[in-house]
Amino acid sequence: MAIGPVQLVVLGFPTPDFHGEIIDELERLRQSDTVRVIDALAVYKTPEGELEAAHLSNLSDEEAIELGSVVGALIGLGFDGEEGAEAGALAGAQAAADGISAFDDADAWDVLEDIPNGSAAALLLLEHHWAVGLRDAVARAGGYRVSDGFISPLDLIGVGLLTAAEAAELHAIESASVSS
Repeated sequence: MAIGPVQLVVLGFPTPDFHGEIIDELERLRQSDTVRVIDALAVYKTPEGELEAAHLSNLSDEEAIELGSVVGALIGLGFDGEEGAEAGALAGAQAAADGISAFDDADAWDVLEDIPNGSAAALLLLEHHWAVGLRDAVARAGGYRVSDGFISPLDLIGVGLLTAAEAAELHAIESASVSS
C-alpha cells in the first residue's frame, strides 16, 4: 500500500475535555481526501506528571485494526501492557539490527516531555493525501526533502502575507499554553 507523507501534530489543551468539533473537522478533511488520520491519541498528563492515554480517531474499525497504535509505538507509549511493550522492543531491536534508525539523539523529539503537567494533548498522525502527487513528482525529478516545518505567523509580516495585527492574533492562538 502506497502511503502519502506522514506528519505527527501535537496539539495542547488545558484539560482533556476535547470537543467534537476537532473530530468533525478531521472527518471533513478525510471525506475530501485531503488527509487521513492514521492514528490519534488523547493524552492527559496529571499535575504529578503521570500519563493517561486513549485513542481518539475517525478511522473505520477495519483501519484501526490494520494500523494498531502507531502513535504509541512512535513516541514510546506502550499499549497492551507487557505484551505491547515487548512487541515494540522486538520491532525496535529488529530495526536496529537491520541498520534502520528512526532518530539519532540529535533528532530525538520527546513528545511526552513537551506536554506540560496538568494539561492534555491530542497527538495526530496524519497522512497528507494532497501531497502524494507532489512528492512523487519531486522524486521523479531526483529531488528530496531537505527540511520542513510550520512558519510562525509573525514571520509572515515581513513578506506581506499578514498584517502585524493579524499575525499577533494568530500567534496568540497558536502559542497559547496552559499557563495563560
